[in-house]
Amino acid sequence: MKSAVIVFPGSNCDRDLAVAIRDVTGEAPVMVWHRDTELPEGIDLIGVPGGFSYGDYLRSGAMAARSPIMRAVSDAAARGVSVLGICNGFQVLTEAGLLPGALMRNAGLNFVCRDVALTVGTSQSAFTSRYEAGEEIRVPVAHHDGNYTADEATLDRLEGEGRVAFRYGEAVNGSARNIAGILNDAGNVLGMMPHPERMIEAAHGRTDGRRLFEGLVAAIA
Repeated sequence: MKSAVIVFPGSNCDRDLAVAIRDVTGEAPVMVWHRDTELPEGIDLIGVPGGFSYGDYLRSGAMAARSPIMRAVSDAAARGVSVLGICNGFQVLTEAGLLPGALMRNAGLNFVCRDVALTVGTSQSAFTSRYEAGEEIRVPVAHHDGNYTADEATLDRLEGEGRVAFRYGEAVNGSARNIAGILNDAGNVLGMMPHPERMIEAAHGRTDGRRLFEGLVAAIA
């Protein structure tokens, strides 16, 4: 499986994501700088990592979404290439229009950094195929702008189409309907605030994030 991780100024989880992908797939991803305009040939998976792209200036993910490489990411997503956006990556994908809704400042205005319970919303995607729908897992969060919002019609559509991939098991940041991660309408783009790449080895305390990457390998390889 050939993968790439996009690197923006301010990214600080790009190496974590690259290590997770390499650990599960056995092949290190290509690190792609945000000013590049093309992705490697034959790419199967694009990772948009967490961090603080452009220092979160203007609005989280807003400047990164307009980086030159994002045109290639959008084109690849339209062709069906899998795109995984984690934390700041989720913010970038909403700002780029690859996913609906927006991520606002957390309710309470506090940075939240801890493990949280998640309920798996669907197993009908490459990202979630190794989970059971309704299963509870635990994955870390670390964000200040993870409060997912969208209009009621969009939220109803996400729920009705089975596109809520993960839901918080508790009130974490004020997200509408406790949504923690969503899929695009084709199911090949996932944005999520929790960090599965930080929960792939037993040394991390749990391996609940590992199955997300294993599902991708099974679907793509």
